[in-house]
Amino acid sequence: MTDITLRQAERVLTAALADATNRGLKMNVAIVDAGGNLKVFARQDGAWLGSIDISIKKARTARFFDMPTGDIGSLSQPGGPLYNIEVSNGGLITFPGGLPLTIDGAIVGAIGVSGSTVEDDHAVASAGVNAVALETAASA
Repeated sequence: MTDITLRQAERVLTAALADATNRGLKMNVAIVDAGGNLKVFARQDGAWLGSIDISIKKARTARFFDMPTGDIGSLSQPGGPLYNIEVSNGGLITFPGGLPLTIDGAIVGAIGVSGSTVEDDHAVASAGVNAVALETAASA
């Protein structure tokens, strides 16, 4: 199994935190490895305490199902094929802010961001994803 390195995870974290700061947001950012285990985490000063767990669960959810958490949310509505999935796996988060991290076509982990609107959470997570994409392009 390909796994995200500590250096790569720290770059993702740094990019996400920089984006949050540029947006004037206070975020919790979690990066998990390929096995869904917490690799790095940061809580910006003043970020909501309740969002610590949410950011970690968003990252794990994105990794467990290898898709954005917002996509899972659309599938988990009443009558949907994944209805009630959020109560599985010790609790999942099925709204935006969690994204898989891919290097050279392999999913190596995921990022989860929480602390603002789901749109902001997704945007900050995307900044972290872009840091991995830029690193991959630079090494090619």
